[in-house]
Amino acid sequence: MTELKFIASCRLPTEWGVFSLHGFEEASGQEHVALVMGDIADGEPVLARIHSECLTGDALFSQKCDCGPQLQAAMQAVNQAERGMILYLRQEGRGIGLINKIRAYQLQDQGLDTVEANLALGLPVDARDFTLAQAMLQHFGVKQVRLLTNNPEKVETLRLNGIDVVERVPLQVGENIENEHYLQTKANKLGHFL
Repeated sequence: MTELKFIASCRLPTEWGVFSLHGFEEASGQEHVALVMGDIADGEPVLARIHSECLTGDALFSQKCDCGPQLQAAMQAVNQAERGMILYLRQEGRGIGLINKIRAYQLQDQGLDTVEANLALGLPVDARDFTLAQAMLQHFGVKQVRLLTNNPEKVETLRLNGIDVVERVPLQVGENIENEHYLQTKANKLGHFL
């Protein structure tokens, strides 16, 4: 498990309700946040999303991926449940970083898929560390989650690290003409649920 240090928290009003925002830091200095709503320490399974940073999708509204719509749908789902959390991990581009992601996008523009592009750059297909989520859940005393994800690796990582995933809640939003091939590649090569 990756060690994380809790730093600070604040109130965060959003379009999808008022969350509390909690900041964490790795020994390396990398920062991550958790958005929390309601009482998540009552022992009941918590609706949760592990979301990896995607500047292009989350902030620039790129249609090359489904990240922005997934983040928005997760925030809306937590608001509707009036209880839950989003663990926002600063692992841009499945962990390869923003500039390498742009390089991978350039190769995708030339016909490679997302997996082929990373490999052509000599990078891992997925370099993310989902044990960060386990450390954040542990900080809040959360032992059971209803996980908003299409990625079986997130479910498996949490289970292997002592978090009971009582339900995988599909999060299938944001499909468009620009990302059809990307989503098919994630399903066919990375095992994601469509």
